[in-house]
Amino acid sequence: MNDLTTSQRRMVERFAHHVGRGIARFDMIGPGDLVLIGVSGGKDSLAMSLALAERRRWVPVHYELAAVQVEWREYPMTDVEKAAIEGFYADLGIPFQRIQAEIAPASFRRKFSCYTCSRNRKRILFDHAARLGARKIALGHHMDDIAATTLMNLLFHGEVATMMPVQRFFGGTLSIIRPLCEVRESEVARVAARLGLPSAPNRCPNSTLNRRVLMKELLRQAERVNRHAVSNVYGAPWRIRRDYLPGMEVDAPVGEGREQPR
Repeated sequence: MNDLTTSQRRMVERFAHHVGRGIARFDMIGPGDLVLIGVSGGKDSLAMSLALAERRRWVPVHYELAAVQVEWREYPMTDVEKAAIEGFYADLGIPFQRIQAEIAPASFRRKFSCYTCSRNRKRILFDHAARLGARKIALGHHMDDIAATTLMNLLFHGEVATMMPVQRFFGGTLSIIRPLCEVRESEVARVAARLGLPSAPNRCPNSTLNRRVLMKELLRQAERVNRHAVSNVYGAPWRIRRDYLPGMEVDAPVGEGREQPR
């Protein structure tokens, strides 16, 4: 990424600053951290990698980066795609490895799902992070992904839950961080297109037919009515109205504070 035009360089710097807002808000990266980047091969993880590499040039916090891609043998990338991604990380100066694995172990007997795929990928990432001594794994989920997850948990699981910008595991010894948490997907897409990032297509047969796609369409429809719909859903878990939740009501006079039974 050394042959960028002046306008492209400005775009990278602006994007890195936008990514930095989420990193700073949730205190994601500290001095001396080794951050393992989980590479899907899509635009999100590549753009996130670019921002994390760019920030190292000017933030006062020194941290190390490494990247790993889990490639399912059932849905392999082409040699051209592999070479392009390897070259991208070489240009960024980020050590890169690719791990090939079966999408489900031979002993797996239950019905396969997107959730199972995600768990298997995380298990491999956790194991690789342990081998490297990395205590933080960066994933490329942006604000739209987090808002979609919040809706999905509400509509399909009956839970008020979200995808946390920082999610701790194993008593806090390992964390998943999501540096793109406060960046919209549209900005990620613009950066990837303008810079020609070598993103590979998602070959999962369910990539256009899963629940997350439906949630994103619902959010797009909502944005036609309120342009802040996605950011509102994203921010809702940090704006809990506890007096409107079961077991947390406060006494209020009729007509004040909460709705009365009809």
